[in-house]
Amino acid sequence: MSLFKNIFSKDKKETLDKGLEKSKSSFLGKLSKAVAGKSKVDDEVLDNLEEVLVTSDVGVNTTLKIIERIEARVAKDKYLGTEELNKILREEIAGLLSETNSGEAKDFGIPTNNKPHVIMVVGVNGVGKTTTIGKLAYQFKKQGKKVVLGAADTFRAAAIDQLQVWAERVDIPIIKQKMGSDPASVAFDTLNSAVAENADVVLVDTAGRLHNKINLMNELSKIKRVMQKVVPDAPHDVLLVLDGSTGQNAFEQAKQFTKATEVSSLAVTKLDGTAKGGVVIGISDQFKIPVKYIGVGEGIEDLQVFNKYEFVDSFFKI
Repeated sequence: MSLFKNIFSKDKKETLDKGLEKSKSSFLGKLSKAVAGKSKVDDEVLDNLEEVLVTSDVGVNTTLKIIERIEARVAKDKYLGTEELNKILREEIAGLLSETNSGEAKDFGIPTNNKPHVIMVVGVNGVGKTTTIGKLAYQFKKQGKKVVLGAADTFRAAAIDQLQVWAERVDIPIIKQKMGSDPASVAFDTLNSAVAENADVVLVDTAGRLHNKINLMNELSKIKRVMQKVVPDAPHDVLLVLDGSTGQNAFEQAKQFTKATEVSSLAVTKLDGTAKGGVVIGISDQFKIPVKYIGVGEGIEDLQVFNKYEFVDSFFKI
């Protein structure tokens, strides 16, 4: 029986369970070795647990927080058994995630006070940024929203072409210019078109280059300024897409992008192909930015709204 109240539909939960299978198997395998031959949680078990969490890509700082919380539980109950460790980990990690994801989304809805609701999507090339935009567009359209895409990643012809494929697949309009065009100009045209068409939501793709942070910062700032000429408070959400399978490298990308622009939400992709799912816990905790979406498969329905309880339940399910 699940420790947490089920919030997802049965098929969504099954997809999440399957998507986190590699991470869960790896983690629980390490955890069972950490407590082998031990009946109660002592210093040695805690040292072993620390190593398990760090090697599961939870991150050092977040791991230390979790260990401190468990130490406090052990101090209260001197005879805490190792068989209870899985349950305690679930509770403490869910509690930690609650501090960042307290206002997490329940579905793919968007605020009704902005029309259009403008989402600027950032992230390095190869993390699944364009695919995430396409899947989000699909979900928003499924909710009955009028969606417009903006192909402002003009530095790669492939990015424009890929977004075009998604626009055709989901059957929604895309605003684009030729490769090498000014990204801010594309963003400006996209918002003008969205306003004229009375669109509900706009997704603007941006270039994913991190080799020069100053250039990236200037480019994203310019895109924002130009968008605000059309929609004064745009963008309403800056969504950073991270590849969960890169583990600690995703931390570094998050660090660089949060320095370059004001990131307001996160999407962590490719969790189904990796044992590094613990990175979601660390990134959520360290950057204090809510994880809004997670990618747990290649299918169009496999981008899910992140729910901390369902995630932790799947991650620790025995």
